[in-house]
Parts: sequence; structure tokens; C-alpha cells
Amino acid sequence: MAFGDFTLLVGPQASGKSIFLQLLKLIIDRHHISNTLRINGFDWGGRAENLLELFFGESMSGIWRAETEVKFEGKSYTPASFLPKQGVGEAAKEERLFYIPAQRVVTMYQGWPRSFGAFDIGDPYVLKSFSETVRVLMEKESSNGKGHPGKVFPTSGRIKEPLRKALDESIFYGATIEMDRSSLKKRFLLQVGGSKLPFMNWSAGQKEFMPLLLSLYHLIPSSKVSTKGNIQWVVIEEPEMGLHPRAIQSVLLVCLELIERGYKVVVSTHSPVLIELAWAMNYIQAYGGTADSLFELFSIPKSTGLKKDFNHVIANKTFRTYYFQRQDAGVQIKDISSLDAGSEDIAIANWGGLSEFAGKAADVVSKLASHEEK
Repeated sequence: MAFGDFTLLVGPQASGKSIFLQLLKLIIDRHHISNTLRINGFDWGGRAENLLELFFGESMSGIWRAETEVKFEGKSYTPASFLPKQGVGEAAKEERLFYIPAQRVVTMYQGWPRSFGAFDIGDPYVLKSFSETVRVLMEKESSNGKGHPGKVFPTSGRIKEPLRKALDESIFYGATIEMDRSSLKKRFLLQVGGSKLPFMNWSAGQKEFMPLLLSLYHLIPSSKVSTKGNIQWVVIEEPEMGLHPRAIQSVLLVCLELIERGYKVVVSTHSPVLIELAWAMNYIQAYGGTADSLFELFSIPKSTGLKKDFNHVIANKTFRTYYFQRQDAGVQIKDISSLDAGSEDIAIANWGGLSEFAGKAADVVSKLASHEEK
């Protein structure tokens, strides 16, 4: 499997996409993960199966069977490969893949990110690590304040202005997010008109997007640095959760910003909107499209900065799509990057099943219309 700069994974539930992505995280950040677990007081007793249990979650170590073979970039891995080794330098312990899990909304407790230790021992590592990262980020932000509410979104210096505007118009509709430090416990509030709403009173989409927004603050530094630390990869599980298709388009704009900055972005999705972007990019790149094509696609005003970014993405970035296809013998991963609706391969023609219902609906309506004409 060859990753692009932007890689989409599609397929039905329980087809292994999440396990695959967590395994990618484990391989790339194995030294960082064992070090983080140790710092937070976890002990696997030198046993690989215990370490897998701490990483994947309770009762999940059994997914690695005796016949399991794992290779990445030409190197083979066994459970013992992830046990910490002597002589590993500090550079090897740096995080290189930032993982944004599908369950990200549960990281918010009473309107504030939970700490690593606030989760159950059997919860997946990627959930704990994500929550801890955005919590530390926000704690640092709050410590720089002066004891009064501070605006979290929208604010200058955080994400480019055209992208902020797109997110505002499609998710928050002019409302602002503030950090409330007036009580004994810090929390986020949504200011709508004269009201300040606690987190549980936000819309479902706003609650789902808030942790994703905080992760973007982590990945897109306000300084002139393009990327955060040594992070090279970004995994986002189901960015569409709770969002209207127009809001999903705004999130896609941010994904393009991430790959333009140099991150390799891997996304699992059940939304045809993301596949439509990959399909459109195939044609834009093949037929000499320019930044104007993306401005039109996203229905956003033209700007000099975005024009430069869009042209760079079109000229230099690659897009790949893979279908996790359930079969009697297991799951086959199929490259459907061409997304050719006329392909004889049903998996490609139906975009991994995401356009199948729309195609059937069109067929039914077409037959009824044809019958009516007769």
C-alpha cells in the first residue's frame, strides 16, 4: 500500500480501518508510545501482549495472531518489536504521527479536555494521547491569560483568515468560543448573542468539531514554522462526524492546508464528500486545472495566499484512495484511486460503496421516468 500526500480509507464498519491506522501509529511512534505510557505510570511487565493491550485497548491484544505478518517500509514487525529497547536516543522518542480519533468528542468533560490519567486503563492509547495533547495546549494558553475570558475562535493568528471564515460560516454561524476562567474549573463557552452556552448545550456538530479545532491549533503553529515539532503524519478518523456537507467542505479546506504545509494526511471516512474531492482532484491535475478550479469547487472568495497554496497542492501533491472490502476470508485492501465511475470494477465504480445508493436511486428514477414517457 503506497500512501499519497492525502490518503483516504473507505469501507464499511468493522472492516479494520481503525485498527490499521492505530497499527501505523504504533509502528511509527513505538518509542514515543512506550515512553509516554511509562511516564503516566503504566507497566506492562516486559510482556508484548500487555503493551498491545495498553495501546489498542482492553481485550484487543488478540487481534495480533500467530499467523499475522506486518511489514512497513520493508521492515517486518512482531509484538516484541514494540517493547522498549536500551540505547534509544531522545530523537527517536519524539512523536511523528499525530492521531485524531473518531471518539474525540468523549475527550471533552464538562467543556474541557480530559487528562491522560482521567481515562480508564482499557481505553485506546490514541484517545488518551490526543486528549492530553490538546489539554496541555489549552492549559498553556490559559496560563498566558489575565484571568478574564479569552476568545478561542475565531481569532487572528490561528488558521488562515479564509479558512477561519469558512469554518465560522459553516459550523459556528457567527458565534464565538471563549475560554471561561471565571470559575474554579476552566471550560469552553459558546457565545451566541447575549448568551454563553456550556459545552453540552452546543449543537452535535459543534461538539464534534471542537476537539478537531483544537488539534488544528496544535498542528498549525501561529509562528512561521510550517509544522509542529517532528510530526510528519496526521491521521484523522471520520472528520465528517456530526457535520453538514458544507461544513465537511470547510474541514477539507483545512486538510489541503495541512498537506500544503508538508504533512502526510491519512483520513478514514464514510462520507462521499471527501471522495468527491479526491475524484475532482484527479481531473484538476490531469486536465491542467488551476487554483481557480478549487476556488470554484469550494465556493470561496479568491485570495493571493490561498491561490499560491492551491497551485502548489495541484502541482505537487498526490491523492490516493483505498477500499477496505469485507470478504468471507477477511478484508482485502483495494486501490481505487482512479475513482472511475465507468470502471468494470464495482469497487472503483461505486467508490468503495459510497456512491452505490445514489447510483441505484438514479437508476430507479430513470426507469420510472422512462416508463412515464411511454
